[in-house]
This record gives sequence, C-alpha cells and structure tokens, in this order.
Amino acid sequence: MKLIIRVVTALVLTVVVLAALVLLLPGEKIARLAADQLETQTGRKLDFGGKVRFTFWPTLGVKADAVTISNADWAGPEPMLRAERLTIGVSAAELLQGDVRVTEVSAILPHLNLATNAEGTGNWVMGGTGAAPGGAPGGGGGALPLRIEAVELTGASLRYAAHGQEPVVMKNIDLSLLWPDPAGTASAKATLRPAGEPVDVDAEIGTFAGFLAGEVSSVGATVTAPGGKGRFDGHADINGEASGRLTFGAEDALQTGVALGVFLPDALAQKAVFGADVTYTADGRLSMRDLALELGANRLTGAADVEFNDRPSITAQLQGGALDFSRYAAGHGGAGSGGPARRGWPEGVIDASALGLADAAVDLAFDSLRTGGLTLGASKLNLTVERSRAVLNFLPAAMFGGQVQGQVVANNRSGLSVGGNLTFTGIRLERALGETAGYDRLNGEALGALEFLGSGNSVAAIMRSLSGKGWLEAGKGFFTGFDLEQLMRSGGNGGSTVFDQLTASYTIEGGNLGNEDLLVLLKGFRADGKGRIGLGARDLDYLFTPQIVRAGRDQVLTIPVRITGPWEDPDIRPDFGQALQTRIDDVEQEAKDRVRQKLAEELNLETEIAPEQDINDVLKQRIEQEARDQLLKLLGGD
Repeated sequence: MKLIIRVVTALVLTVVVLAALVLLLPGEKIARLAADQLETQTGRKLDFGGKVRFTFWPTLGVKADAVTISNADWAGPEPMLRAERLTIGVSAAELLQGDVRVTEVSAILPHLNLATNAEGTGNWVMGGTGAAPGGAPGGGGGALPLRIEAVELTGASLRYAAHGQEPVVMKNIDLSLLWPDPAGTASAKATLRPAGEPVDVDAEIGTFAGFLAGEVSSVGATVTAPGGKGRFDGHADINGEASGRLTFGAEDALQTGVALGVFLPDALAQKAVFGADVTYTADGRLSMRDLALELGANRLTGAADVEFNDRPSITAQLQGGALDFSRYAAGHGGAGSGGPARRGWPEGVIDASALGLADAAVDLAFDSLRTGGLTLGASKLNLTVERSRAVLNFLPAAMFGGQVQGQVVANNRSGLSVGGNLTFTGIRLERALGETAGYDRLNGEALGALEFLGSGNSVAAIMRSLSGKGWLEAGKGFFTGFDLEQLMRSGGNGGSTVFDQLTASYTIEGGNLGNEDLLVLLKGFRADGKGRIGLGARDLDYLFTPQIVRAGRDQVLTIPVRITGPWEDPDIRPDFGQALQTRIDDVEQEAKDRVRQKLAEELNLETEIAPEQDINDVLKQRIEQEARDQLLKLLGGD
C-alpha cells in the first residue's frame, strides 16, 4: 500500500512539474526558453528530441515529441522521465484572460525512472521550485498562474528504486487525474500491474496544491486487487508520511498477494481481514495501534511497530483466542518438515533463511494453539529474532497436559543449530514423547528438566547430532507392549506394565540417549534399567531388570528383559542368559557368605568376616596370632 501511494504521487507530481514548465507558449523557441529556465532553477535538463508545435484541433495546446527530463545528480545518468509524445491542452477562454487552465495533459508510452536517496528524498523533488497555493508555480512574479484540470497517462512504465532495496519495475500503467478546482480536491485513478494482474487505485487528495507544496493533506485511497480490497483514510504529505485508518479484506489472501507481487505460502489461500490505526514517518517507522487481524478462524489483536531499515525490526504485543495454525505447518510439510516420519526422520533440507529477513521482539498470549505437531493450552510466549538467531521463551506454556518453562533457540548465523533449556511439570509422557518423537508406549504424568543442542541442515541430521542431559520423575503410569508382572508371576495387566513410580537421569551424545539409573517401583517388586535410546537412529537397546522381593527374605528372583530394535516395532524378550548369570552370582555370593560365617565360628572370631576382607588374609592373621600366643605361654608369659 505504501509503495503504491508513493508511486502514484510521484507520477502525478512529475507530470504536473513537466506541464508547468513546458506550457508557456507554443513553438520550439519558447520551449527552449522553458528548458533553460528549468535548468537554471532546478539543475534539471529538459530536452526535446523531436518537434514542439502548436495545435488548434481537436485540442488547443502544445505537442512535443521525444521529451526527456534529466535525473538528480545522485540518481544516475538515466533520465528521470522519457516520453515518446507529450500533449498539453489549454482552455482558450482563460488563456485570453491571462489565466492558464490546463484541460488535458496526456503522454504516450512515458517511462519514469524514480528513486529515493538515503534521506528518503525522491528524485522527483526538484530544488528551487514548487507549486504555490492555488497551483501557481514558484518563481518570478511574472509567471502565468497555472491550473491543471486533467492528466492522462496510458501504457506508462516505471522503475522505482528505494534506497538500499531491490528496484521495482512496473509496466503497462494507466493513470488519470482530475483537478477541477486549483484550491480543492484532486481525484486520481491508476491501474498498476506489479505482477501482471491489474491493481486499481482510486484516491482523493484534499487541497492538492498544498499537498504538492509539501503540506499535509487529507487523503483517501482504495486499492482493489484480484481477491481483495484495501482502504486508507487519513492524512499524508508528498514525502510519504501518513497517519490514519488502514483496512484490508480478502476472500483469498494468496490470490491478492500474488497480484501485488508478494510471495505468500499456499496455506494463506483463505479469507483475511486486517485493520489498524497506522502512522508512518519519513524515517521509515510504521506504528499500528488498535490492530485486529483475522486469518480464517484465527483472530489476533494488539499493537505493533516496524522500523524499515536494511533489515526490518518488528516489535509487537498480540493476544489471541483459539488459534489453529496446523494448515500452515502442513503447507510446509514433506521432506523438510519437522515432524517424525515412520521408519526415519525427514532428510529434506530445512530452509531457515526466513530467520534473517527481519529482527523481532513479539509477545504473544493465547487461549490455545494448534500447530502441525504440537497443541498448546493457554500460554504466554515471547519471540526474539536478532541477526538470524531466534529465541522462543515459554512464560510458561501449557503443553502436553502440563506446563513447560524455559526457552528454545534456532540459530542460522553459520549453519542451522537448535537447542533448548526446559523444565516441565505435570506433562503427560505419552503426549510429549508421541508428539515430539513418535513414541507413545510410556504413559504417566512427569516432571523434570531437559537441555539439548543439535545442528544440521535437516531434521535427521539434527537428531543424529543431539547432545545434552536431563532427568524426570513420574508417579503412577504404565508401559504398553510388555507385561513385567505376567513375566515375573501369574496374572498380569493385559500386555502393559503398571508402575507406581519412575525416576531416571540421562545424558545425550551423538544422537544417543544413555541412562544408567532407571528405577521403576511396581506392586510387589522393582525394576532397574540401563541402556541406550537412539534418538537419531530411532532404535532401542535397553535392559530392564525386575526383582521380586518377598517378605522377610532377600531378593530371590531376577529375570532381566531386553528391548532392542526400532521404535515402531521393538523386540521385547526376557534375557535368560543375564538371569542365569545373575542367579549364579547370587548363589556364589550366598556360598561365600556361609563360608565366612562358618570360618568365623571355627576361628572363634568376635565379629563376622566382612565381605571385603580376604579369607586368606584372615586365616594368616589368625595363625600368626595363635603362634604368638603359644610362644608366650612357652616362655612363661601370660
């Protein structure tokens, strides 16, 4: 919208200035004098490559062929304006009375080369001249008062290069301007084709003469494009500063964006409504207050500020109700999406270049949010983006049935990396593991902490590179897929292992999660666990060691269970070799304990032999002690 308003303004102002300078009297000699006066007053050179002639019919006025006007010194050597033919018609009655009323200004195949410098000044702004109130050109007092009633451009083209930005090229532009009252309102209609499809602009500018002179004037403009329409009502000046109410509505935002030459994702092919009180300043600052945005069934309200620097900077505070962005995530799915894929993580390259498009600091609160892979409850989030590094803070976020606090970071400054430092409480393990890793066999409510870091240009590469650490504790829950209680004794739980408590800590290295201290308390027995969980390879190599404990006795039975294979279809079976080794170790230990007890009795020791003591050393010490005692008796000692 801002670009279209500035382009139309520049077109109108350029034609007005050109007409005011050419239209003095007909003839090549007078035209040459006009050109000299333009160069003296503004430093711009006006050339006529063809004839300049007076016309009587059908229009009283002047025709000039091959007209060019030079550019500002800083804008390059190409002319600011070039036209194959320029026709200017005047009212004969007013001309006889010393008043110049332009009834027609038309140009055939004009081309405008427009640009702005670092200060935001356009090359169409010519120093030393300006329209005085009432439409009279500035300059000497002998100049004829000038009134321009109508301007018509057909088949125009332009190149617009804002400072520090890629040039915008438009072709086949039509423009008409009606300005019947020199002290009143001007109406302008323009048809632009930034991407081939017509975009119509219908604008009204109050006190147009003052607007051209740099004064602030009332402005109303409607932009109609395929699929949508926008409206601005407020005030603006020739330098582009504006304030007022901006509204936009589209039945198909994607279609409208394509017509305006704006790239949008396919998921935006739906209804969109926008409204805000806006203020734009010449130094490139845009503020939006009382902002309301509807996209499909989603609605956001709040305020935002944008600074249009080399890299735009966005600050916003937004609130939403029930938000559903799952279709947008689905639109970017496929090989490069972030969700888990059966039998492997996606290998497609992740395009994270969007992190470098703008800096941002956005606060967002909502009642609920659905994305392609996650569902959040009432949450507060803070997103900061600075030089291709994004930090998402959970303040907290309602997630997986509980709450998550901390931050997640995505850094694309020198290759893509992701990391996080999170604490959580009350989360459902089956939802957390299922939605993030595709593993839903572990059920229960847990609390804990997680630190992680990964890098790579695909989801698969990131998962294979993960490192970090964490811990978790869970109350009552269950594993699905195997039944330890049925394995250890009669009965069972229908293929699930029900536990009363679960605790574990872990480390992550090279995409593998390692754990050595899993403790699961079950009804009547316990299970320890250790092993590897392949986060990158999506596989398992884990050993559960359940132990039945009977009242009044030590552990009597241990049957380890080994889990191996892919997450989707793991192999779960008792490890009888490990069980036998455990039982052999138990028997051996029991035998050693009995030997120590019997030896202590035979040697009349006051204390039992400790397990860590060597039996040979005990026997040697006892023999030495006995020898000393007998020797003392022999020598007559006590």
